[in-house]
Amino acid sequence: MKTLVLDAIHGGRPIAAAFVSRGDQVDLVDVYRGTGPVSVEEARTRTYDLIVAPVHLDPDHPLLKSATAPVISHHEAVRQLLGKNVPEIMVEITGARGKTTTAHALASVLPGPGILHTSSGTFRYPEKEFISRSSITPGSVMEAVRLARETRGWLIAEESLGLTGAGTLGVITSSGDYRFAAGKKSALLAKLASARSCQNLLLAEGITDNPKDTVVHLENAASCTGTECTISLGTANSRFTNPLIALPAYRDSLALAGTAAMMLGFDPFPLSRFTALTGRMEVRQEGGILVVDNANSGTNLSTTIDAAQYARNVSGSDAITLVIGQQEGDGAVCEGFAFDQMLAAIEAIRPAVLVWVGRFPEPGTPEHTALTSNISSRVATLEEGYTQAQQKTVQGSIVLAVKTWR
Repeated sequence: MKTLVLDAIHGGRPIAAAFVSRGDQVDLVDVYRGTGPVSVEEARTRTYDLIVAPVHLDPDHPLLKSATAPVISHHEAVRQLLGKNVPEIMVEITGARGKTTTAHALASVLPGPGILHTSSGTFRYPEKEFISRSSITPGSVMEAVRLARETRGWLIAEESLGLTGAGTLGVITSSGDYRFAAGKKSALLAKLASARSCQNLLLAEGITDNPKDTVVHLENAASCTGTECTISLGTANSRFTNPLIALPAYRDSLALAGTAAMMLGFDPFPLSRFTALTGRMEVRQEGGILVVDNANSGTNLSTTIDAAQYARNVSGSDAITLVIGQQEGDGAVCEGFAFDQMLAAIEAIRPAVLVWVGRFPEPGTPEHTALTSNISSRVATLEEGYTQAQQKTVQGSIVLAVKTWR
């Protein structure tokens, strides 16, 4: 079979290699940089039996608009390529926010050996041994599956913009939505469409769609009050407590992880011992100053406001040094932190000191005008921003709210 795989830089290479290994003739096109192995112009002159395209590609791209062969997504291709050669327990997690926290929380519950693959890295359990760091594109799932099968254990895989449906359980962690694929697609609808292939499905609160029969809606299974979470699933009931449940950024993720654990037949009680992840509302003291680190690939308006409120509650002081922005060039821009959202966060928090990271709004824009007089420093990276914040903060707390790959 002659197969065309689009997008060499977002997981297309391992997908193309997998098609080659099964005997297909494969052309791989880098649709974003316009470089080889095969150019867009060459591919347009050839005939294919199958086209594999990333879900985020503009549907009006010439290779899609003129396609005569069937077109499937990277997610669907990986599902087909994996077939039944997957771990006995394989959980796939996607969503606009909360993916990494939910994945780590669930991994803390599952017994025995396993592989955790997230944007923060790929780890071997129960040792929590760091293996490597790669993207969370569908193409990366194949290597994670290989590692899990080699380990003879479970797999939890965080994925961007959908689920392959190859595993035991799919989880969508948030009802949050945004436009992508040149503004022509809904991210939430794309994730729900991919979920139709899942054996079982768990949906975050606020997602009313039922893409399949075997679906659990979080609001029907779990309820959290204060620091306690109660989960009821069929005739099974469980309860656990954790101080992190009081934080909006952790409440839903812990409830999702607990519910997922019960759907898999495990008691979620170990979540009582789960602690904050680096860059996800992690609290520490540096030189007598409280630091709330919420700089990660999912940083957005709501999590930034939550982090500031948390910092004020813990420190007992209203004074905040806010380090905010989007670090460029590190791969965390799939779900961006827009200038107007950053400005809304700044206006809501009203920090005593403001450090800006990354690209600044263009002169003449409302955001540029609003921000220019309030910024204490402008830097390129999170590390530089943190250094500036430490130098400028004498009381209160520092909140790190930079969208960056961690």
